[in-house]
Amino acid sequence: MKTNENTQIIDTMYNAFASGDMPTVLGSMHPKIEWNEAEGNKYADGNPYIGPNAILNGVFARLGADHEYFKLADIKLHDMRNNQVLATLRYDAKNKKTGKKYNAQAAHLWTLKGGKVITFQQYVDTKKLADAEMP
Repeated sequence: MKTNENTQIIDTMYNAFASGDMPTVLGSMHPKIEWNEAEGNKYADGNPYIGPNAILNGVFARLGADHEYFKLADIKLHDMRNNQVLATLRYDAKNKKTGKKYNAQAAHLWTLKGGKVITFQQYVDTKKLADAEMP
């Protein structure tokens, strides 16, 4: 698959996530996708998440439960070799329990095969995430 096609798949996923279209997000994933949250992120307790349902329940549902809002901002996609796409972005969010807002720098490394995401690795400023949970 050409890199620009891979970039388009990832762009479609981010747009679907922003609009709450989880069937499109999950449908872009290989059935045996391996998803890893950044070390130090509380959602890394399930690493690696295998399969879309594990990601839906272990990451996305928890993000929704823990946040008043969780938005992805300033997304820039970078074509990489070996069927990879690097996204640099920011998390703009507000923690439900503490009411604290944060704007954290993040990067996502996506690997695709046959038009589906097969691996995901998150990199994020985990200190900002943890600080938002502290009273």
